Amino acid sequence: MSVKVDLDQLAAAMADFTFAYLVTVGDDYRAHTVAVHPVLAGGVLGVGPVGNRTRRNAGSHADVTLVWPPREPGGYTLIVDGAATVAGDELTVAPGGAVLHRPALPGSTPGSPTASGCGDDCVPLTD
Repeated sequence: MSVKVDLDQLAAAMADFTFAYLVTVGDDYRAHTVAVHPVLAGGVLGVGPVGNRTRRNAGSHADVTLVWPPREPGGYTLIVDGAATVAGDELTVAPGGAVLHRPALPGSTPGSPTASGCGDDCVPLTD
């Protein structure tokens, strides 16, 4: 299922983070993770030049994930799933889904309903 990402919300959320991890998978389905500095322009995330393994993985398996870790403990993690495109050594990602996520806060009742329904503290970035 495709979820339309609100690019205005994504741009605003990205401003709170300094870098992301790009996660790709190879033909053996092992994850490969690299630190990147994505820039949102024209509805796509420009990741910039990437190494051989990342380029090879994204060329064979376009579904990728970008994960921006929280700046401080207890903060949100920004997670974007998307489709990668490789042109030369440059990689871009068309966002397909995005969410701000953090584990349930300490002291909260396990299984309590949340606004997003995901069980933890999630904020989907959809329009």
